[in-house]
Amino acid sequence: MLKHLHIRNLAVIEELEIGFEPGMTVFTGETGAGKSIIVDALGLVLGDRADNSILRADADSAEITAIFSVDQDDIDIRTRLEEQGITPEEEELILRRVINRDGRSRAWANGSPIPIQVLRELGEEMVDIHGQHEHQSLLRRDMQRTLLDAYGWYSDVLTRVREKQAEWSAAVRELKTLTGNDQDREARLSLLRFQVEELTALNVSSAELETLTAEHTRLANASRLLDSCRQSWEQLTEDEHALLSGINRNIHELRGLVQFDHSLTRIVELLEGAAIEVKEAGVELRHYLDTLDPDPVHMQVVEERLAAIHDMARKHKTRPEELPDYLQALQKELRSYEAGGQRVAELEQSRDRALKDYSQAADELHTWRVKTAKKLAREIEQKLKDLGMPAARFTIEVQKTEKETPLQEGMDQIEFLVAVNPGQDQQPLTKVASGGELSRISLAIQVIGSKDKGLPVLIFDEVDAGIGGAIAEIVGNLLHSLAVKRQVFCVTHLPQVAALGDQHLQVNKATTANTTVTEVKILNREQRIEEIARMLGGVKITGTTRAHAKEMLSSKK
Repeated sequence: MLKHLHIRNLAVIEELEIGFEPGMTVFTGETGAGKSIIVDALGLVLGDRADNSILRADADSAEITAIFSVDQDDIDIRTRLEEQGITPEEEELILRRVINRDGRSRAWANGSPIPIQVLRELGEEMVDIHGQHEHQSLLRRDMQRTLLDAYGWYSDVLTRVREKQAEWSAAVRELKTLTGNDQDREARLSLLRFQVEELTALNVSSAELETLTAEHTRLANASRLLDSCRQSWEQLTEDEHALLSGINRNIHELRGLVQFDHSLTRIVELLEGAAIEVKEAGVELRHYLDTLDPDPVHMQVVEERLAAIHDMARKHKTRPEELPDYLQALQKELRSYEAGGQRVAELEQSRDRALKDYSQAADELHTWRVKTAKKLAREIEQKLKDLGMPAARFTIEVQKTEKETPLQEGMDQIEFLVAVNPGQDQQPLTKVASGGELSRISLAIQVIGSKDKGLPVLIFDEVDAGIGGAIAEIVGNLLHSLAVKRQVFCVTHLPQVAALGDQHLQVNKATTANTTVTEVKILNREQRIEEIARMLGGVKITGTTRAHAKEMLSSKK
């Protein structure tokens, strides 16, 4: 369950700390007070997409922290954490997300940094958020298919359909490349042969390029090397004031003084060692001078070879050191073209095999969808009757499409059909349902779907919009029934729903001369009576509305 939520610098929220209890928690308050922003904050800390427009105007970053309790039975959550090297501390999971002004965001789980994708996966295991506008997306057929598939227990079949469609698509794409326009293919084949031939003739290797570059640098500076090294050789060993001569004189002088002070022995030994090193350095320099040949002809050969390599790199729009790898890539592509006949046959077999496997998986998926559609439609229809639509008839139609191209989500067309009044034919939702009816249908689907998902935390953000009267109490009882085994949060404007909450939080917006902030207060019983009375009576609260509010709280089941 969600135990604690901390929000800082998000929209109109400057800083907010909220503790939560088990059961059903309701959020109420005036329109625009920031109730839905709290839901948005929870979505963000669970991996929703974010941008810097959600930050307070004067803030450089927004921060959201959520603390969840994680039981030993939460195997999926613990497995995902262990994959990241994280162990829940004292059966608590602390999720934190920071969104910066530059649009970047970072996330942590129990203090360890994690990718946003992992945060999103954790959220999908713990929390199910139903937004206030979901009834609008319910009109789209792709959403209807998604809802049906989310309700069903055939995700493995759907995964197999998607995999086989991907295999089929990959084979078709490669076949199109190999068996496309013959003229284009021959032109590409001719170009590949020419490019491979000229690069093979150039015969450059990475080792040769390194050697040529070093040789060119040495030859280009040969005169300077010759002059400096000859001068050093002479100063070390050759002229009358050479360093080696000076060292030897000092050795001779100090060796004669050792008889007077034996402590000079160590110094004499050091100088003798230095003399040996200087003499060896002179020999090496002499040898180097003998090998140093500023040959202009050789220099020209090196420059011409380097120029040829660099010209070829420019021609192929690559770097000189990448030419060997580039040649290998061209040779591989050439072999693929030249072996095209065999590859085409292999790809055709792969395509046909993938199509056969896809058809079998799609047929199995169709069978599952038809079976699931009947069950889901029955439950939705019954729930609609509970929600004040006694004559409603609800059907989910699953029809195979006639398209020859395999589709990623199977070959079924899903459509929700409803008749809300007696004597009416069932028609698509777009042609029948009003806003209030859509809200009830959406709520029925969300409640039924949530019941089967088994996620520990459910959030309903004004899903009761467009509902009122006696139905509102039914909606409240419906939402409260979900909180028997799970934690339920509900943002609502209905007093009938608010009265059924186990915990009641009032959201207010405070405005001063310079700023606007959102505040949240946990209401006691007396404060709840006042809040529910406000929701019942509007601006003027009378003793009658207070009595009604008190009665609603007292009659809570």
